[in-house]
Amino acid sequence: MREKSVTLPDGRAIRAVTAGERPGPLVVFEAGMSAPGSSWIHTQREVSARHRTLSYDRAGYGGSDVDPHDRTLDRITDDLTALLDALGETGPVVLVGHSWGGPIIRVFADRHPGRVAGMVFVDATLAEVMSTRNAKVAARFFTLMSLVARLGGKGLIRRQTFRNGVSPEISAADVEIMTSDYATARAMKAGSREALQIEAALPLLRRLQEKGTPDVPTVCLQAGLVERGMTKWRPLFNRHTADLMDAAPQGRMIVVEGAGHLIPQESPAVVRETVFGVVEQLV
Repeated sequence: MREKSVTLPDGRAIRAVTAGERPGPLVVFEAGMSAPGSSWIHTQREVSARHRTLSYDRAGYGGSDVDPHDRTLDRITDDLTALLDALGETGPVVLVGHSWGGPIIRVFADRHPGRVAGMVFVDATLAEVMSTRNAKVAARFFTLMSLVARLGGKGLIRRQTFRNGVSPEISAADVEIMTSDYATARAMKAGSREALQIEAALPLLRRLQEKGTPDVPTVCLQAGLVERGMTKWRPLFNRHTADLMDAAPQGRMIVVEGAGHLIPQESPAVVRETVFGVVEQLV
């Protein structure tokens, strides 16, 4: 796991972590809203045993500079593109996006279909379940969590985040690394800035969902556990995802029974094996 600072064209620094030496497509991990790149640490380490991998902190998270501009979906995708360009990774990559990372990789694939070899959506955000009201609730929530972190409530943030626990596959050391940049006022503020742009992004997200993904191996991993507050939304969420995968040329959906929204932390083996399966279709 090699950490490096990458300078974007506008001078901002982005912290990136690369791992793996073998030839083949790069596997790029995109984290969810309010989460640093280290949220993928366990999965990245496991996947890098077979493939080259990349995770990174979006602007304002962990070791990356704050962006003075609004953190729109387009702006975030610009940063991902610039990061890959700066690393010389202009060939087709396998994109893995959790939660809000899903829309980010969807926009990237729409802009650069020739640079996408495969896609894995992990309980990825859809326009149908991210209503205007839900978008506003998310922004307020992260603003509140930023205050909680400043008041010393990092433990509360961790408990709220990992309310279903963490897989025993993930070591205590990795959990600590995963949360050290997450349970902070800085991360919560960055999440709030992204959440403030959700409502404006919904028309774009709807259009891209209707358009569909490139003709590449594509898998959606969906939570099977109906968590608190998701009694109405979880069936809708999974049904719309199934419809998208039915329409995708090489799409399929897997329901991860017993896992909630944080599939990468609750069922990392499923994510790992799914990524392996997608890459193996390409080599």
